[in-house]
Amino acid sequence: MGCVSDKRWESFPDMFSAGLSLKETQDGEKEAKFNARFPFEKVFPVYAMSLSKPDTDSILNSGRDPIWEAVREEAKLEAEKEPILSSFLYASILAHDCLEQALAFVLANRLQNPTLLATQLMDIFSNVMMHDRDIQRSIRLDVQAFVDRDPACLSYSSALLYLKGYHSLQSYRVAHALWKQGRNVLALALQSRISEVFGVDIHPAAKIGDGILLDHGTGVVIGETAVVGNRVSLMHGVTLGGTGKETGDRHPKVGDLALLGACVTVLGNIKIGEGAMIAAGSLVLKHVPPHSMVAGTPAQVIGSIDEQDPSLTMNHDATKEFFKHVAVSFRDGRSK
Repeated sequence: MGCVSDKRWESFPDMFSAGLSLKETQDGEKEAKFNARFPFEKVFPVYAMSLSKPDTDSILNSGRDPIWEAVREEAKLEAEKEPILSSFLYASILAHDCLEQALAFVLANRLQNPTLLATQLMDIFSNVMMHDRDIQRSIRLDVQAFVDRDPACLSYSSALLYLKGYHSLQSYRVAHALWKQGRNVLALALQSRISEVFGVDIHPAAKIGDGILLDHGTGVVIGETAVVGNRVSLMHGVTLGGTGKETGDRHPKVGDLALLGACVTVLGNIKIGEGAMIAAGSLVLKHVPPHSMVAGTPAQVIGSIDEQDPSLTMNHDATKEFFKHVAVSFRDGRSK
């Protein structure tokens, strides 16, 4: 998808007209101000509560990009509220023609160092993202996931500018594209830099789906042959690792819509079933059935998931089920 050209700052998209009022100034110019909160939930399909998934393919083909339009409008409002950030917001968002270019600029400036210049990184990121429709779809579904599922994410623009979980995930996507092109050394150089800057270590050969939430991101480790499905939520400190020096397919496979709590460790070529929830701090060493709840070290099945999509509702409190499981196990042990 090519960049969608933007009108002048004063020209708001038609989709925003319902939330705007225009008033004439003394100079005869028109000054736009919001007189009502724009109903983003009506424009962007919210699937945090198992509603419909955004049809990004039709958006990419339509020539319109509502998420990019929202990012720009948010940046303009933030520049008015915080003039000290106006130069930063202009350079990061408003100076660019599309989401891909803005994201490339942000990532390049986060990952640069004295020997890997921002201009070089900008060229790499832009070239990959502007020619890869899969990445174009993924960066939009991912930012929607952050807005929908992370209560600390204030807006689309805040995810783009400030959230390192989002930054590390999109940087991985570029490294993964380079890996598939056979540019392994460059992909590994990016992986090293991503790990150093964001504290997130994802091998560029790992396969990760769309609509992913890396909440905080700090300490996430995903191995070379790991596979993560679509619309999965991973809290900080999650490890998808191997069990030793074995080679070949040796890392976990996480099904769609799974939720992995903080500091979960999953080791070996095992499957985490679709819609499963793994409680914080668990050590998983065997397959986890779909739509089940596991907890403990080593992890055991302690119940089933009532809601269909735990990764979207983000309900990962297993306290009641865990203590019920402990009580039943204690009772059964005493009866023997």
